[in-house]
Amino acid sequence: MKQIRKGLSNASASVLAILAGLVAGLAILILSNPQNAFQGLLTIFKGGWNNGLKGVGQVMYHATPIIMTGLSVGFAFKTGMFNIGAAGQLMVGGFVAVYVGATWTFLPGALHWIVALVMGMLAGMAWGTIVGLFKALLNVNEVITSIMLNYIGMYLINFTIKNSHLYDPLKNQTVNVAANAIIPKGGLDNLFFILKGRFKDVSSVNAGFFIAVGFAILIYILLTRTTFGYELKACGHNRFASRYAGISEKRAIISAMAIAGGLSGVAGALMYLAPSSGMHIHVEEVLAAQGFNGIAVALLGLSNPIGIIFTGIFVAHLTEAGRHLQSLRYMKEIIDVIIGLIIYFSAFALLARDFLSGRKGKRAAVIADGQEAGREEVEA
Repeated sequence: MKQIRKGLSNASASVLAILAGLVAGLAILILSNPQNAFQGLLTIFKGGWNNGLKGVGQVMYHATPIIMTGLSVGFAFKTGMFNIGAAGQLMVGGFVAVYVGATWTFLPGALHWIVALVMGMLAGMAWGTIVGLFKALLNVNEVITSIMLNYIGMYLINFTIKNSHLYDPLKNQTVNVAANAIIPKGGLDNLFFILKGRFKDVSSVNAGFFIAVGFAILIYILLTRTTFGYELKACGHNRFASRYAGISEKRAIISAMAIAGGLSGVAGALMYLAPSSGMHIHVEEVLAAQGFNGIAVALLGLSNPIGIIFTGIFVAHLTEAGRHLQSLRYMKEIIDVIIGLIIYFSAFALLARDFLSGRKGKRAAVIADGQEAGREEVEA
């Protein structure tokens, strides 16, 4: 019962933060273009529905990688680590998945995309393990290491692509993967589409969305129902007490960052094994935005794997709304500002909640001490 109340309290903090962010967003819309402000707010509320069922499918498609990077960041948070390297891990995992998808054509049927996905996960896991090793063995702060590895990964991938047969010089991007390496639609193309005359305008959503949800459930079970997950969380809460209890601090740190990196690697694989949606690795000096959006998703979801599913969908909903705001003469970056405001309000709401609960706890302790002193006086 206590956990349910705590969960409702956390959820209410996120809901209040969202409402406060949307109110602040309305103020920004009014300042930017007062004539279309309320229509712009309605567009934000509608999100993907601005383009019917196809738009809903697009929301699910864009939510897929940020759910995975949100899980990556949130899982690291739960274990006392700050994984700001999700963007680099995503790109490394995505590159390996594209390499397998484009060159390992000897793999038959559905096995091809599954192997490409697994290899992308292993690549992201290896990239995350480097951060864990530096932290566990040399006590190097994971924020510094992961930021550096973001750019090392990006430039290494750009160099490798440009000097290999994976490069399409006309489009400055990677070539398409083999047909068998494309993640199947899973029947979603028959659900999320709009009709244009006799033709279906199908959304980009595919079975990757179900894979992301499956990983979220798996991580939830790992953290709440297994001894291994308990050890990782215990080490994150208090590594000295964990060490006294016989938990290997170094193993926990390395394992946590390896798993976090693997989740980001899956995000990259799910992104780039769907070239029909226009997702390719472009040779440019820009980190994948989905990696940093995962930080916002994890913070808004309070690092709860199930909560991250919904916050990932919500952020994708806002992102899709931003595309339609441009028709009302708003810059699409306004949505990024609104998402940022929601995160700030979320942090403020949690800070206020912790402050009030702390004061309530101190008051309860004072009352308890007073009652105990009263009993002692009566007994005397």
